Amino acid sequence: MKLKSIIACSLGLTLAVTSCSLDYDPVSDFSDVTVGQSGGAGGGIPFKNRAEMLTQYNGMYSAMRDNQEHWYEDALLLGDAHSDNAYGGTTGAEVIPFENNSIDGGNSVLDRDWSGYLADVAIANKIICYVDSVPDATFAQSERDQWKAEAKIYRAMTLFDMTRIWGSIPIITTIAGDITAENIEEVYPSYFPKQSTVEEVYAQIEKDLTEALLSAPDNNPSDKTRMSKSVARALLAKVYAEKPIRDYAKVIKYCDDVVKDGFSLVSNYEDLFGMNADNTDCKARNTSESIFELQYPAGSGNWVTWMFGRDLSNWNDNFTWAKWVTPSRDLIKAFQDEGDQVRYNQSIVYYETTWSNYYPSSNYPFMYKCRSSHSNIIKLRLADILLLKAEALIMEETPDLAGATTIINTIRNRVGLAPLSSSTTSSKENMENALLKERRLELAFEGQRWYDLCRLGKVEEVMNAVYAKDSGRKSRVNLFNENSYRLPVPQTALDQNENLVQNLGY
Repeated sequence: MKLKSIIACSLGLTLAVTSCSLDYDPVSDFSDVTVGQSGGAGGGIPFKNRAEMLTQYNGMYSAMRDNQEHWYEDALLLGDAHSDNAYGGTTGAEVIPFENNSIDGGNSVLDRDWSGYLADVAIANKIICYVDSVPDATFAQSERDQWKAEAKIYRAMTLFDMTRIWGSIPIITTIAGDITAENIEEVYPSYFPKQSTVEEVYAQIEKDLTEALLSAPDNNPSDKTRMSKSVARALLAKVYAEKPIRDYAKVIKYCDDVVKDGFSLVSNYEDLFGMNADNTDCKARNTSESIFELQYPAGSGNWVTWMFGRDLSNWNDNFTWAKWVTPSRDLIKAFQDEGDQVRYNQSIVYYETTWSNYYPSSNYPFMYKCRSSHSNIIKLRLADILLLKAEALIMEETPDLAGATTIINTIRNRVGLAPLSSSTTSSKENMENALLKERRLELAFEGQRWYDLCRLGKVEEVMNAVYAKDSGRKSRVNLFNENSYRLPVPQTALDQNENLVQNLGY
């Protein structure tokens, strides 16, 4: 491959960080212009003091908060519109394939997500690889260790999302050296790595998270925006529930550890997603249930509200075009059949529109959990973790159906639903179905549904049946099968890196 292609790919990772950000500060990003010198062979010291490394540390959190495409917008498209929870929402070629199962390697959403996630890995790697070499005597080792731990959690979260989408992915844990005519053969693999197996990816995620537990900060009840020990424990619980590394005893342990960190369910479900009385701000930040969230207080703002519905803090802003992730009739029926009015009201709202892609324009439903530019984006919360523990209790070799029942009934009681029936709680199969339904209603429009179906091996059963019973869904193009659990590697990535291999079925 030509040298200019290598340079272009490297630049592509850097540029991906700035995609679609409304308040991006370029000085926060490490570059040859803003901080130090280039690293790698013959490069020198990338960060000369704590202040320069601080820009990279702050930039890590800014990248996640500001680049909402792959961390939230596309996560909901995949998690909800590629499942039975929602339709694509628009007629765009980038969206419809998620609804009708016609995704291929040319999909622009997957292309930007692949680049965005790799850019996030690169941000984390700069902290992990360089923080200990910063020549600043005032930069305490304890602080260096903490920043490195937070970066490892960030990298692990990124790799977890990537491997659940694509399966085998490149594991990049180093910084590629500068390219010269003399070292190109040595440096080339760093720029164009081969894919690691799914098992290897999960081993790296596990390593990053367990190492991070030593030095990551404790949960701060007044600031849920940091990669804390609790975030690492919550991620470990989710990681150990996945088939390649499945260990239900560890799922239960880490779920219990999260509870011990002081988290509790909020009594009012609306506190998680609601607005204040005059719709100028979200109702609450840093609730007792939130483990990790992205926040947008006054002076900032998320733009993804434009993509999903109305911005209640600016009623008519960007409401002239069809939105993504339209609630499906099948999900609406699930809420109604359960009599789940509380979660229904907080998950779905109806407005009059000028379009009628899926419903009459006079009464059009929208996902409602991100309802203003100041809404929090909650990435991890306790209800998810508690229901994951219930799943482990049901699915472990010796099921504890009574323990799982207690957890599910606690979740149901919060929203005024009756306890599970004895006919449900006495059967492992019925409890598995009850658990899956409870997660669907509790976590609708939080990007979880598709991964729940994948984790529990329900993709073919659920998704091949939904098209016949949901009159509003666009006709299915391809059957869901064993290859559907992984999505295609973007064609642009394959073109740039000859070491990558396309997933089966694409």
